[in-house]
Amino acid sequence: MSSEPTTKRRRRDPEASRAAILDAARAAFAERGYARATIREIAQRAGVTHGLVMRHFSSKEQLFIAAMPEGRDLRDLMPGSPETLPERIAQTFVDRMEHADGNDPFIALIRGAASDEHAATNLYLAMRQRSIESYRALITGPDAEERIDLLGAHLIGVTFSRYVIKSGPLSEMTSEVLVHHLTRTLRNILLG
Repeated sequence: MSSEPTTKRRRRDPEASRAAILDAARAAFAERGYARATIREIAQRAGVTHGLVMRHFSSKEQLFIAAMPEGRDLRDLMPGSPETLPERIAQTFVDRMEHADGNDPFIALIRGAASDEHAATNLYLAMRQRSIESYRALITGPDAEERIDLLGAHLIGVTFSRYVIKSGPLSEMTSEVLVHHLTRTLRNILLG
């Protein structure tokens, strides 16, 4: 037997750390909003250092953008014809928001816009660019960018009314009725 003390070696798993950081960020942004959530708090929740969070994401804005669940939603939208795209977007959006229980980074962004307009503008512009790049595979034509902007603006308005202020007819209708109305309006935006 050796009398040498045994040292515990830390296992490094960058993917597990990144996933833990993203989970912690989603929770922190949803609970505290973008402006009040801190990188230190997120690091503590994830069980990592502040430096590791910054190494993975470089800024709070980049972390917020990475925490958005949009990529998964878009993969769900890909299969299908262009004619059914409005219904697929409406259904995916409503399913996501209804199951978020207020804990969605998109809701946090809208809530945070009132407290930090500059940060909200930067985040919106980054999300807008990400949406344009992602939706380009689904929405084509010479005015695709304008229609993607209209899609985003429409969904922001619905999110604000139904999931942030939770007041008025939008907040009172069933999710099925909301999907029906969204499908109709998105059909006009996307298919003209």
